[in-house]
Amino acid sequence: MAKALYGYVGGPSPEHAHEAAVLRRRIGDLENEVLRLKAENDGLLARLAETAHDGDLAELLESAAR
Repeated sequence: MAKALYGYVGGPSPEHAHEAAVLRRRIGDLENEVLRLKAENDGLLARLAETAHDGDLAELLESAAR
């Protein structure tokens, strides 16, 4: 019965369904990019902390400039 009512009211058109699938895929891609950037940032922060711990200011500044 619910399917019949949903169809009667007018469910998503094929274009809307396709657009929703494309948007879901794009969201997944963006979530993966955020995770990748967070991991890269964590690595850079660790390298920066290690360099700062060693006390080599010139290397620290050079790393920050990259």
